[in-house]
Amino acid sequence: MPDSAESQQIDFTVNKDNLYREESVTDLKVASIRCMTPVKADGSEDLSRSRIYYGSTQLMTPEGPLPIQSQLSATSLQEAMDEFPGAMKKALDQTIDRLKQMQQQEQQQQQPQQGGSRIYTPYE
Repeated sequence: MPDSAESQQIDFTVNKDNLYREESVTDLKVASIRCMTPVKADGSEDLSRSRIYYGSTQLMTPEGPLPIQSQLSATSLQEAMDEFPGAMKKALDQTIDRLKQMQQQEQQQQQPQQGGSRIYTPYE
């Protein structure tokens, strides 16, 4: 738990020039698409900025749910729905690659240094 000195260093100021209203759309099966509509500080739509779409889903693994998400390059909800499958596949592939890299790094850290000595305990 942060102490009061640490919490005083956190900047909780709202960036009033970067506000978005969030709307979620789901098919209740696999797809969840968030539409981020830019708004002004008074809540009116900011037509000078483009909407942003994010796709997300989760896969069940033996270790629990694995969230997958990606920003979509869509400019409409229809485009976001069309782009969703490919974007989730790409995000899943990237996640799998990152997990494999993490496993390799962990295995390398667990291996003794070449030429170095290692003490074995009776519990190994």
